[in-house]
Amino acid sequence: MVMLLALLFFGSKAIPDIAKTLGKGMREFKKATNEIQRELNEHTSDIKRDIHDIKSTVNRETNKIKHDLDNVSTTVEKETTKIRQDLNEVTSLETKKSELGRKGNATPPKDNTPAD
Repeated sequence: MVMLLALLFFGSKAIPDIAKTLGKGMREFKKATNEIQRELNEHTSDIKRDIHDIKSTVNRETNKIKHDLDNVSTTVEKETTKIRQDLNEVTSLETKKSELGRKGNATPPKDNTPAD
């Protein structure tokens, strides 16, 4: 039906020229579409690469920080254990000193009987 209307409206000589023009237009449209897709892919690949680089850097730095925190934590635990041991030793020595002081200060009961 469309072809019949086109034939009546444009005539038989104009239809090949119209088809040729439509074909060129479709090729140009497809070419432009492919160019846009290529540019988008090119630019998004750059963005993807940048994001990957940033992600790698963040992961590497995060791992360094975790490692440093583990080292600090280990050092703090060792120092805390040493301080507790020292404190226990001091407490033990103070207790022994206190006990010895009480034993050394013990005086025999006074004899309250009058002297002759």
